[in-house]
Amino acid sequence: MKVLSVNLGERKKVIWKGKEIETGIFKYPVDKPIFVNKEHVDDDAVVDRKYHGGEQKALYVYGFNHYEFWQKHYPELEFSHGMFGENITVENLDEHEIKTGDVYKIGEAIIEATIPREPCYKLGIRFDDAKVVKQFFLEDKPGVYFKIIQAGNVQSGDILELVEKAENAKSINEIYFEKRKR
Repeated sequence: MKVLSVNLGERKKVIWKGKEIETGIFKYPVDKPIFVNKEHVDDDAVVDRKYHGGEQKALYVYGFNHYEFWQKHYPELEFSHGMFGENITVENLDEHEIKTGDVYKIGEAIIEATIPREPCYKLGIRFDDAKVVKQFFLEDKPGVYFKIIQAGNVQSGDILELVEKAENAKSINEIYFEKRKR
């Protein structure tokens, strides 16, 4: 899977439902490498460390192949890579095929798939429509969180290459569907 963009966000304050909210979900492509660290991406705003960042969610990857689906549902929005708060946008991500524990090389980094992304209300802020959170939860396009085995730079054009397949592991979407049943 080719890296189409690497994306960073800054802390941003917005008014949402009458309250001031601080968020880092507004991520946009950058034309330099990003450095993926053990618990986060350097220079990327992670506002709520309870739900974002940390060892199991250090890096969020989303598939550009899912964008067309969302653009049909939200034609009034201007889409750019990073729209879903992902640090890396890749072509042809398949959450049915990626297993928890699969290890990939991407740029200088070695990363391991951990869990699917569960949407929070801040995705609604990004889309300016709270209903996207429920829609996202009901679809099979969650994207993948990764932990970092070896820190390093990643840039557009790099390849997300499988180096070790996890044995007897569940796919990212199997885990996602189990969470939806709870």
